[in-house]
Amino acid sequence: MSEISRAADALAHLGPAVSVFGSARIPRESPHYAKGEILGGLLARAGFAVIAGGGPGIMEAANKGAYEAGGTSVGLNIVLPHELHNNGFQSIELDFEYFYSRKATFFMHSTAYVALPGGFGTLDELFEALTLIQTGKVLPGPVILVGSEFWQGMIDWLKAQLLSHGTINARDLDLIQIEDDPERVVEIITQYQSRHTTSGDLAPALPT
Repeated sequence: MSEISRAADALAHLGPAVSVFGSARIPRESPHYAKGEILGGLLARAGFAVIAGGGPGIMEAANKGAYEAGGTSVGLNIVLPHELHNNGFQSIELDFEYFYSRKATFFMHSTAYVALPGGFGTLDELFEALTLIQTGKVLPGPVILVGSEFWQGMIDWLKAQLLSHGTINARDLDLIQIEDDPERVVEIITQYQSRHTTSGDLAPALPT
């Protein structure tokens, strides 16, 4: 609880923000890294703070893009055996010992969620966001998967297994969008933001 409270105080005046999820293991020479960096820059220039996990790989790419564009780049850092250091592109650095409080911070402050290629951690964050939106525990927002070649197989499996067995419904699948173009990703988020800003729907809040 102290970690959640400290994060809430640090980010109280953050403004509209987008969480970017993705693997720490993606190398800098990967096209996925390049796309993450472009996305971070575009989000910053569109007026969004970028929240990422603070580590290397996709997290670094998103933070770097936002940081070098002069935007607010938030790193939610956690010490893991395969992530020996935090990336150096954070204008706001927060350190966490517990995954629970770290994830709560993502969901407390995000207008939208973007997932680039990743592993178990990325899937954990992605499906927690979807579950919280599906169950009405957080306000709805765009959930965008970047990279159709990487993500389409998962969507096909969700349709073939979960939807066919009735464990989700078609409306749940509508929560997810796949895009390859970072500019289109930012356009979707910007349009959503403009529709909801006047209602005050996007105020930060812990999952209920």
